[in-house]
Amino acid sequence: MITNRAVKEIIEPQYVIEGAGVLLRRSIAPQVSNRYDPFLLFDHFAFNDPVEGPIRGFPMHPHRGIETVSYILKGSVNHRDSLGNVGLIGPGDVQWMTAGGGILHEEMPRRGPDGSIDGFQLWVNLPADQKMSRPRYQEVGAETIPVIEKNGCRSRVVAGTVDSIQGPVTEIAADPVYLDVMLDAGSKFSLPVPETHTVLAYVFVGQGFFEDTEIASVKMVVFGEGSQIIVRTVDSPVRFMLIAGAPFGEPIAPYGPFVMNTHAEIQQALADLRDGTFVHQ
Repeated sequence: MITNRAVKEIIEPQYVIEGAGVLLRRSIAPQVSNRYDPFLLFDHFAFNDPVEGPIRGFPMHPHRGIETVSYILKGSVNHRDSLGNVGLIGPGDVQWMTAGGGILHEEMPRRGPDGSIDGFQLWVNLPADQKMSRPRYQEVGAETIPVIEKNGCRSRVVAGTVDSIQGPVTEIAADPVYLDVMLDAGSKFSLPVPETHTVLAYVFVGQGFFEDTEIASVKMVVFGEGSQIIVRTVDSPVRFMLIAGAPFGEPIAPYGPFVMNTHAEIQQALADLRDGTFVHQ
C-alpha cells in the first residue's frame, strides 16, 4: 500500500561562520544523536551582498569517515587536494568526494558574472567498514546530469532514479537520492521512496505544500514514515533539494571534519595528523 510521507519536523537554518570566515546557513550539523542518519550536515553558502566584503573560503583542511557533496548554483569553486587533484566546479556542477580514510583538501569560492555565489554542501556518513577506504571523487559536469521535465516540474537527478532515469553519481553506500526539483505554480511532484530511507527537503525558493503542510523558503523539511513524497504548488513556484538515503544505524563520534564510530578512532585521526600519516593514497 502506498503511504504519503507527512512533514515530521521543520528546521529553520541558522547562520554560522566556518572556514576562513565564511557565512553559511546551516540546517543540520554532525551530532552524536545522529537524528538524520545517514546525513550529517547541510549548508547553504551564498555571497550576494557587497557588504560581505572579500570572498573567503575553506583553506586546506582534513576529512575522514565521510562523503562531502558540493552542488553549485551560481559562481564557482576552485578545489585542490593532497592527492594532487585540482579543478573548478561551476553552475550546475557537482563534486561528490568520498574522504574515506583521509584526505586534505581546499575549496575557494569565486563570484559569478552577476557577483553572486550560491550552492550547497551536504555531508553523508560512511558505514564503519568503509570509513578507512581509499578516497575518491565523482566530479559531475552540469551537462551530464539528466533533467526530467513534465507537467510543470523540472528535476535534475544527481543521484538515485526518477522515472527509470538514473543520476550519474553511483556506488554510494547510503543508496542516496539527491534531486534539484523546480515546480511551477499549480503543479505537482511525486516520488516513490524506500520506506526505510531518511528523507529531507531543503526549500530555498518560493513555497509549496509538502503533503498537507505549507512550507515557504528558506526551510529544511524532515519527512516522517511512508513510501511516497508528494509536493504541490498553488499560486507560487517552489524549488527544493530532495535528499534521501538509507540509515546505517551505527553510533557515530563526530569531531570537526571527522566522523568516526568511536572516540578512540577520533584520537587516532588526530594522532595521524600530527604524525604526517593521515592521508590515504
